[in-house]
Amino acid sequence: MKTEWSMDTKIIHESQFPDPQTGAISQTLVPAVAYAFPDAETAAAVVAGEEEGVYYGRYGNPTSRTLEKKIAALEGGEDALGVSSGMAAISIALLGFLKHGDHVLVTKDVYGGTYSFLTSLAPRFGIEFDFVDCTDIDSMIKAIRPNTRAVYIETPSNPRLTILDIGQISEACKAYQLPVIVDNTFMSPCLQKPLELGADVVVHSATKYINGHGDVLAGFIVGKKDTIQFMRKKLMGDLGQNLNAWDAFLILRGMKTMALRVERHCSNAQKIAEYLESHPFIDKVFYPGLKSHPQHELAKTQMKGMGGIVSFEVKGGLIEGKKLINSLQLAMISFSLGDPETLVQHPASMTHASIPQEERMKFGITDGLIRVSVGLEDADDIIGDFDQALSALFSASETKIITK
Repeated sequence: MKTEWSMDTKIIHESQFPDPQTGAISQTLVPAVAYAFPDAETAAAVVAGEEEGVYYGRYGNPTSRTLEKKIAALEGGEDALGVSSGMAAISIALLGFLKHGDHVLVTKDVYGGTYSFLTSLAPRFGIEFDFVDCTDIDSMIKAIRPNTRAVYIETPSNPRLTILDIGQISEACKAYQLPVIVDNTFMSPCLQKPLELGADVVVHSATKYINGHGDVLAGFIVGKKDTIQFMRKKLMGDLGQNLNAWDAFLILRGMKTMALRVERHCSNAQKIAEYLESHPFIDKVFYPGLKSHPQHELAKTQMKGMGGIVSFEVKGGLIEGKKLINSLQLAMISFSLGDPETLVQHPASMTHASIPQEERMKFGITDGLIRVSVGLEDADDIIGDFDQALSALFSASETKIITK
């Protein structure tokens, strides 16, 4: 008889069972496109959603369905939808609530891909938007219009790691009957449960911590069953953004170590953040696990861990920042995050390059900002890599000036 499992146990066992025919413990991979039915009535019932089942590969497959059930259980949602990328999840979640003439409020600290979708594609659908400071609930409420239909936030934000109060935002939005969509990518279900805090929909780029091995593009949307069913039929299926069986299989395999991986990412990131904060060549460090972070106390109440992302500004700005990441020997320059390897990137010219400079500066994304996805290597080796790069960055005369 099943008991109420902890998160670590659920990650391994939830919705997964040995194959009833072969006894295989490893997840069965079913890449089929077409599925046969015993009669026309059963086929019609599956298509109508009256019976559980898959009828065509564009709307899902048995392997991805196992994964969807697991993700829904981990996030505490009624159902989940697996799609082909994180941006597919973000765009489907937004289009699930928005149509021509509608307006959406979006946190000003937002991933560059989300910004690009809103500024380039949303206007083609006649969708309006405003970027607002969601750390200020009153300002957020004042920005609500008669045609506002949703509020979209990400917390911690990318790349400055601003923490938003999901509970307060959700409570405020309920008075206006506005659904709250939360990008939970940086946390994973291990560290933060937005639905339990009052949010309506959660999105993930599963490419990151959920898969955790840098070899799959995927996304998830979690919410109420009818909402997910609409997104499956009318958005994912019709737009062809489905998650294929092989990628679902790889995620199911990668997820079995997610709890261990996330724990190591967090502990390593805390050490790297503390090292950087104490370094004379670093101006600012953004990490919610530091007492200097403006939302440190909120993070402790809302999150079970502080995550694996650390951002910082090196003294000297853009030129020195690029010199620094070019001098790293262990860490690699890359756009992604959540991999076993430590990855660094320069948001202004990489992940957030689609945002004009004047807008980036409003969002606090300076030209000298560096984002680190802290990997699973030994923390001392990661620190040693940054130490040698920082030591080589400035000449002896420059060092005296900077450290005064």
